[in-house]
Amino acid sequence: MNHFNFKNGRLYCEDVSIKEIAEKIGTPTFVYSSATINRHMALFEEAFQDYPHIFCYSMKANPNLSILAIMAKRGWGVDIVSGGELFRAMKAGIDPKKIVYAGVGKTEKEIHEAIDAGIFLINVESEEELQTINKIGRKKEKEIAIALRINPEIEPETHHHIATGKKGTKFGLSFQQAKDIFSKSQELKNIKIKGLHMHIGSQITSIKPYEEALNKISDFIQELKQKNISIQWLNIGGGMGIIYKEEIPPAPSEFSKSILPIVQKTGCKLIIEPGRFIVGNAGILVSKVLRVKKREDKNFIIVDAGMDNLIRVALYNAHHEILPEEQKEGTITADVVGPVCESGDFFAKNRQLPILKEGDYLAIASSGAYGFSMSSNYNSRPRAAEVLVDNSRCYLIRRRESYLDLIQGESISPRLVDIEKKRKLF
Repeated sequence: MNHFNFKNGRLYCEDVSIKEIAEKIGTPTFVYSSATINRHMALFEEAFQDYPHIFCYSMKANPNLSILAIMAKRGWGVDIVSGGELFRAMKAGIDPKKIVYAGVGKTEKEIHEAIDAGIFLINVESEEELQTINKIGRKKEKEIAIALRINPEIEPETHHHIATGKKGTKFGLSFQQAKDIFSKSQELKNIKIKGLHMHIGSQITSIKPYEEALNKISDFIQELKQKNISIQWLNIGGGMGIIYKEEIPPAPSEFSKSILPIVQKTGCKLIIEPGRFIVGNAGILVSKVLRVKKREDKNFIIVDAGMDNLIRVALYNAHHEILPEEQKEGTITADVVGPVCESGDFFAKNRQLPILKEGDYLAIASSGAYGFSMSSNYNSRPRAAEVLVDNSRCYLIRRRESYLDLIQGESISPRLVDIEKKRKLF
């Protein structure tokens, strides 16, 4: 499991004891391994080193500033989908010339911010959005560099909620719509179409759907060339899967070997947007056992983390391995559940686990992607802390929220206070 290993029967992240982190920082806490993040980045760098490219980390997977700073240090850019993500990227020191901006619902305010920041490309998902960007460019007297997002209408083998390149989704343009845009592109005086973008989904563990989509895109680019329309950049998105249970995803070297021959035919430079692959297995969620509840028909291990911290299991029926902080003899079959008032608040059903007791710690594996970034304050629960480990050093990169954090920005209407005072007069 990368840099999470047992030493003398205890779980460590690199050279730091998970128990030590839990006792100092408390639980629930996300713990990330910087060595694992850097190792995964290096795998992509080696796989694509011989072809012109930019890596744009998909920051929705994990947008912590320290994670982004690792990307910036290695010269990576980011893929963003909101003004808030742009703000984070700039704060973390990401080069704006390596920022690409996707998403079907960019507001005019967000588009203004992206243009003012001088980002690399805005990925356009509709003709209506294109007209909006052109209008803003005209007001600013600027030519805006964009890429058209194509929906290649293929069916990747993944959960339907995270399949984004199939027919009927809200994402991207059809090939015909893209052709129509190119045919009247001369009318768009403040737009420069520099690339094509695709993103077929997330947690994809086969190369085949990428090949299928890229062949369609390649044919389209050849068709454009015949009309003397050149495309400089091809953004193939991200979505490369990781091992949660028994998946066998391709390594970046296998991925590049399969897709580069198709990309080379286009003559385009490449943009790649890995996210989950970089951080997914670089993080765990550490939780404390509150109690072990036994019934005649079932056992429950109740922990202090819940679906508010990691919603993937409830949302996607996802599997996460669960590791004890301390290796023990004997096993128990139990559901691992959280404290949230929802029946969907569980991390495992009928899982065989070591015999645990109140006060023990456990780790929910593969939580580095779409863990904290999808967390919430449901049930008015403060969000978890985040810790980054670097060899034997441990850094708190996000403090645990307090109860006061829960009500920041809220207020009680003065009128309601006045009504309460009047009531007390009677």
